[in-house]
Amino acid sequence: MKKLQAPRGTQDVLPPYGRRRLEVLEIADEVLGRAGYEPIETPVFEDTEVFARGVGESTDIVQKEMFTFEDKAGRSLTLRPEATAGICRAYVEHGMHKLPQPVKVWYAGPFFRHEAPQAGRYRQFTQIDAEAIGSDDPSLDAELILLLAEIYERAGTGPAHLHLSSLGTPETRAGYIEELTAFLRAREGELSEEVRARLGQNPLRAFDADDPGTQAVMAEAPRLIDRISAEDAEHFEEVRALLDSAGIAYEIDSTLVRGLDYYTRTVFEFVSERLGAQAALGGGGRYDGLVEELGGPPTPGVGFAAGIERMLLAAGQVDADRGIDVFVAGSGRDAFVLVGQLRQSGLRAQMEQAGRSLKGQLKQADRLGARWTVILGDAIEVKDMDTGNQQRAGSVDEVLGMVGG
Repeated sequence: MKKLQAPRGTQDVLPPYGRRRLEVLEIADEVLGRAGYEPIETPVFEDTEVFARGVGESTDIVQKEMFTFEDKAGRSLTLRPEATAGICRAYVEHGMHKLPQPVKVWYAGPFFRHEAPQAGRYRQFTQIDAEAIGSDDPSLDAELILLLAEIYERAGTGPAHLHLSSLGTPETRAGYIEELTAFLRAREGELSEEVRARLGQNPLRAFDADDPGTQAVMAEAPRLIDRISAEDAEHFEEVRALLDSAGIAYEIDSTLVRGLDYYTRTVFEFVSERLGAQAALGGGGRYDGLVEELGGPPTPGVGFAAGIERMLLAAGQVDADRGIDVFVAGSGRDAFVLVGQLRQSGLRAQMEQAGRSLKGQLKQADRLGARWTVILGDAIEVKDMDTGNQQRAGSVDEVLGMVGG
């Protein structure tokens, strides 16, 4: 019989990595919860139009990377490639503009993109997403940057460098795109075939090109950040001032272009030298027109997304096992009741459940990293697995006292 495997580009999450991922989620919950961000959940698949309208028809995500299918009713559905469009759709559908603004939410779950798998990047990946919808205050931009930086620090990703820029408004960007397109047309022969093919759709993506010829051209290209309006420049200056006051270092990166059309004003990205050429850890920005694009009232918003796989790759080695507190060597109802009492007292406890001999059970306790082993026989014996010392306990309460319950 043929051995079955996970689909190419996906990943089975096995212990102890599953435990490590939960720890990262607990960090995110604590950090974001303190700042008033509440959990939200949206469906794993949405109407394709949510992403076509929200993310942008010209983006790589919509053109190349979405898993789109037709359901039995003939509707086009898509496995979500990102979180923000779905959350903004929920904001509109449920009238969340009537709530006190800004609405602060966060989410973690699976996302899907059909792209070439590589280290820390899979076709199914897990992402932490945080959004603040309903205010254009610069403090929200700075707040989310600081929260993401704290999550990275506490997750142990190591040094992460913040790149920062501003894309202005859609109107400013439209004028700039005309200027950039004309510049690139004049040097079209020096560009890669892929960039030439997309000049009429999204010339901004040329800043992300790996082709040396294209990179040489883009080094001399005009910069959007030099074209933004006085109002947008003032907003950006306030974001920078807030980050300065918080003591977080950053680099102004005029080539920073996020891969989604909905971004306006502030954009940011954290990069890590530990990740090699594909250095991005995560990032985000402001999207002041997205809610309106999805049918809601004019509503500003800002958010970030951070892939857990990228975070754990940067964090490095995961411990094989953190061990258990107590192993109960014995079988039957007495062992079952005791292990339950140990767990209720807050201890990590397991019991013999594979029919091993006493000698085999003690070996199993050692393999599991047990701090204590409780041996049930004619009497109750408690063994200190560090020292090897063993002493008798007269009752369950005495056992709990000896093992720290």
